[in-house]
Amino acid sequence: MRIIFWAGFAAFILDQLSKYIVIHAMELSRIRSIDVLPPVINFRYGENRGINFGLFGDGSEASRWILIVLACLISIGVLVWASRHAIGFWAKISTGLLVGGALANVVDRLIYGYVLDFLNMSCCGINNPFVFNIADVFIFAGAIGLIFFTSDQKTAGDKRAKKGQ
Repeated sequence: MRIIFWAGFAAFILDQLSKYIVIHAMELSRIRSIDVLPPVINFRYGENRGINFGLFGDGSEASRWILIVLACLISIGVLVWASRHAIGFWAKISTGLLVGGALANVVDRLIYGYVLDFLNMSCCGINNPFVFNIADVFIFAGAIGLIFFTSDQKTAGDKRAKKGQ
């Protein structure tokens, strides 16, 4: 669990630090747009009241609290699952990234009422209108990592049994 904690802590801190630097210190909340490496990387201010891409973001206080509770329950569920299974190093890192990113977005919802987003990436003539944050990257990477770095022990045992036939 120590690896999960430190990976989650790092994801949480990196997300919150990046938001503070870009949105507050660089005043993105005031100037709304900074071209970093156009068109590939840009900073665009965003307030996400929903889930990914603003889905289910009607802006109501009820939806805010539902999303906070849902993120906390999913984080607890993933941590309980990880504690009950023998998972490897990279799966532990993935678990920490997912939980740390989710909790960083929960803190945003608690403080601001929405998740602060600032990253915008476009390429190859496609103008991407969506913004996201570092926590979203960690959540996505953690989920993908759990898919690739965990295996179903029953399935693995079944495969070995079939080879012996």
